[in-house]
Amino acid sequence: MSEAKQKIGGSKRGRSAPGEPMVWFSGMWLAIGILMIVFLLSVILVNGVSVFWPKNVLQIELTDNSKAAWKESKYLAGEVRKTQERQVMDEQGEAIPEIQLFVGNRDVYGFAFQFVDDSDIVKENYPQGILVMERMEYGNMIAYPVKLQLADGRVISAGDEKFHQALTAAVDRGNHRRDKISHIEKGEIGDVNRAMEQHKMELKKGELDGQDVEKIKLAAEQEQADLQEKYEKLAAEATALREQQNEEIFFYRLVTGEERSVSVGFLISFYYPNQLSLFGKLGHFFSRGWSFLVDEPREANTEGGVFPALFGTFVMTLIMCILVVPFGVVAAIYLQEYAKQGLVVRVVRIAVNNLAGVPSIVYGVFGLGFFVYMVGGSIDDLFYPERKPAPTFGTGGLLWASLTMALMTVPVVIVSTEEALSSVTRGMREASLAAGASKWQTIQRIVIPGGLPGIITGMILAMARGAGEVAPLMLVGVVKLAPTLPIDTVAPFVHLERKFMHLGFHIYDLGFQSPDSEAAKPMVFATTLLLIGLVVVLNAAAILVRERLRRKYSSGAF
Repeated sequence: MSEAKQKIGGSKRGRSAPGEPMVWFSGMWLAIGILMIVFLLSVILVNGVSVFWPKNVLQIELTDNSKAAWKESKYLAGEVRKTQERQVMDEQGEAIPEIQLFVGNRDVYGFAFQFVDDSDIVKENYPQGILVMERMEYGNMIAYPVKLQLADGRVISAGDEKFHQALTAAVDRGNHRRDKISHIEKGEIGDVNRAMEQHKMELKKGELDGQDVEKIKLAAEQEQADLQEKYEKLAAEATALREQQNEEIFFYRLVTGEERSVSVGFLISFYYPNQLSLFGKLGHFFSRGWSFLVDEPREANTEGGVFPALFGTFVMTLIMCILVVPFGVVAAIYLQEYAKQGLVVRVVRIAVNNLAGVPSIVYGVFGLGFFVYMVGGSIDDLFYPERKPAPTFGTGGLLWASLTMALMTVPVVIVSTEEALSSVTRGMREASLAAGASKWQTIQRIVIPGGLPGIITGMILAMARGAGEVAPLMLVGVVKLAPTLPIDTVAPFVHLERKFMHLGFHIYDLGFQSPDSEAAKPMVFATTLLLIGLVVVLNAAAILVRERLRRKYSSGAF
């Protein structure tokens, strides 16, 4: 008997348990999936962060027959962006190694990137005196400084020990004047233009309402005259500042030997890449990263920052959550607690689950037809007839984009909320009812608090999907470049009718609509990294709230 038991035990130990191979198989595919995600995020992280790290500038001397030579010059300088092997092989059948240089100076060369074969390079070095300057247009400039001509006529040569300090002060003055011009034109002149436009709308509204138009005109004439006088003074002040921007001139020499000049007011910043220490590079890295977050885009969105897109994404996601969570929770409470379980409720649940799988562009088309044209057009007819034919709410805007995304994500909230409510045990419900609480009091004080972590999980999923969608937003409010933010200091402060920028659309525009794909590629990685970071921050905040609620309401329901 003991021998039989040993045989049975030995045979059991020798064989794998039923289903164990599937466990290993599932674990393998889970590990592969995690590795793929980690690899993708690593690529985005490395390429996105490297955009802001200052790279050394390489200067090369080329052979006489090099195709990369510029006109009669044999010299090129730039940042090494890529090292690869050409697909076209040489006569011996070997791949030809080459490097890609970011040479800048697009206004001079007509291009910003150049591939150079290793075999064409005669000599290479990293000159200490070469300068990289960020400009308002045409991208970065890579050249040697020659001299600086100040507004008072003084000329400071690049060899002077005071040159660096004088150039820094001149660039700072130019940036300060540019900020002041922007404040005058977008702020003060914008306020004047809005007041003038408001008077025109009041006059047109008076005509539509049958009021005494002449009386309205007389009342507005003096105000219009004062506004016009104020406008002319502000315009003259902005013009004077623009003229001052051209008073200081920076002279520089390209590596080709050609000397050129540029107004200091046209420059944003400068640095000597080959002279920077590690701490200097770190300081430049954080400075460029901060500028990327707070500045407006330039050069068809390939230069500058992404603040309008970052702000628009955050505001749209926040409004979407405010709209979708109450509606989804109320619908789930009704389906779970009040609706009579039967065929109709089963059909509704099937429909909700199916809606979660509908392509997002379908929601965009629905939002355009229903929210924009029907609801928005009706609002314009009722409340803004004086502004027609120009639409106010009858065109894409922040409100309609938020509503469209809320409609797209509401099935996720409903399903997760129902799951959370059903997890609250029957015993807790019966104990509440036995203590004299009504059904609504039980739902309000027992069921909803117990299901809050699950409800917030649904909100997290909705935020993650809503923040990353692009296709429906292209139809209901997102634009390539928005002149003003949807939230500002102008009453009523929150302008739900305005179009806005979005990080997802910004990535699409850079990747597929940019005239210079090579110049746009770094911004694509940086913006993608920022979008992922924004989603992570929003989700992390919601997760922290969920964990606090879970600890607060921890009970037998869990």
